[in-house]
Amino acid sequence: MTILAVLESNGQAVVRAKSGLTGEVSERTYPMDKRTMVARLADWAAGKTVQRAFPELTADDREFLMTGITPAEWDAAFGDG
Repeated sequence: MTILAVLESNGQAVVRAKSGLTGEVSERTYPMDKRTMVARLADWAAGKTVQRAFPELTADDREFLMTGITPAEWDAAFGDG
C-alpha cells in the first residue's frame, strides 16, 4: 500500500499517498469521514477486494488507494485511451 496518511477536512477523508509510478506525493478527497475510511482500509487489508470495501468509489478513486497514481499521472504515462 502506498498510503502515507489519512486526514480529515470538512468531514471528508483526505488520503495522502505516494505514487508507485512517479514517486510524487498527492492527496485525494473521499466522500466519507476519516473513521469510515480507516475502517474500510482495514477491511481491504484484511482481505476484502477494494471493490467490495469501497463500492461507491470510482475506478480512479480506487486506483489512487491501491497505487497512489493519479488520473493525470496515468494519462501522462499511458495515454487516456
